[in-house]
Amino acid sequence: MIKPQTFHIALGSNKGDKFKNLQNAVDLIHVRAGNIKLISKVYKSPAFGFESDDFFNTCLVLESYLEPQKLLQTLLNIETDLGRIRRSKDYEARIIDLDIVFAEDRIIETKTLQVPHPEMEKRKFVLLPLNDVASKIRHPKLDKEVSVLLAECEDESVLEPVSIWLKNPRKAFDFSKYNYIAVEGNIGAGKTSLANKIAHDYNAKLILERFADNPFLPKFYEDTARYAFPLEMSFLADRYQQISDDLSQLDLFKDFIVSDYDVFKSLIFSKITLQEDEFKLYRKLFYLMYKEIAKPDMYVYLYQNTERLRHNIKKRGRDYEQNIDDDYLEKINAGYLGFLKSQTDFNVKIIDVSDRDFVENRADYLWVLGEICK
Repeated sequence: MIKPQTFHIALGSNKGDKFKNLQNAVDLIHVRAGNIKLISKVYKSPAFGFESDDFFNTCLVLESYLEPQKLLQTLLNIETDLGRIRRSKDYEARIIDLDIVFAEDRIIETKTLQVPHPEMEKRKFVLLPLNDVASKIRHPKLDKEVSVLLAECEDESVLEPVSIWLKNPRKAFDFSKYNYIAVEGNIGAGKTSLANKIAHDYNAKLILERFADNPFLPKFYEDTARYAFPLEMSFLADRYQQISDDLSQLDLFKDFIVSDYDVFKSLIFSKITLQEDEFKLYRKLFYLMYKEIAKPDMYVYLYQNTERLRHNIKKRGRDYEQNIDDDYLEKINAGYLGFLKSQTDFNVKIIDVSDRDFVENRADYLWVLGEICK
């Protein structure tokens, strides 16, 4: 899965309700650009290079899947939407000003974008809030840490910290009430993608099913009747071993656990794939193992209709999945929904994502998070 890039963004405002302008910008960056990891204090600083009202300045750490040029355009659009009108002169009062200071260790020099931000080392209103969130980051051109640049800065402007903090909108999604979340779904529903994104954005220990290592899976899709029982038994043994091992290993540096499967899926799939006598034997073995395993305190089922599943399966391009029958996908959906609706001791969220693309569309991703946390 593609990893996001880390950006450091400087924000400033000296017109109207300056603190509100900054908060509005932070909220829109969260919605349109990516996950905000940290926000510095807000500092009041004198206008730099021209006479005007004092600025409120801050800096944030952003993780985004956008490329730098696309991120720049997103920030410019946010400025426009918040009421900024750019004029020809360099220095002017502004409702909001958003600048990319760092894009990891990249050096970018185009007509519209220069990174690191030019002459940032001479501006205390950039360096002081940046130092709050990135004191050890090295300037890729000057090869000095931000803390060193701040100490060496000759700008004599006096900055004052503002007594109130900006709110990080990512904290609207409260995962602290969960210890273990299982994300489930049909083949191609996006459960692994969602589990990966939640784990990355919210500091969770990630448990991914090791289905790709199962030697019976390609054979099963070629000859279902012959390989159904060994496939389901190998899946059960592997899922039991993996989940038992992973759940027993405490990670003090993670806030909770998220997995892209739950062991109960073994019973759902086996009921569809096995003959009746095979299933009865399998069910006995399953419950002997299942009673020993910790259960998730949130079970998320991503529902997608068969047409959308077929599209996703084709898009990810695994050869052995391309000939899966629609009837098989529909039976899996029915099996999951029947199981989940009958559970009284599970905290279950069934989320229809048939018309959502939470991998490519951030608004859809935030909507899914809202459904899980509400």
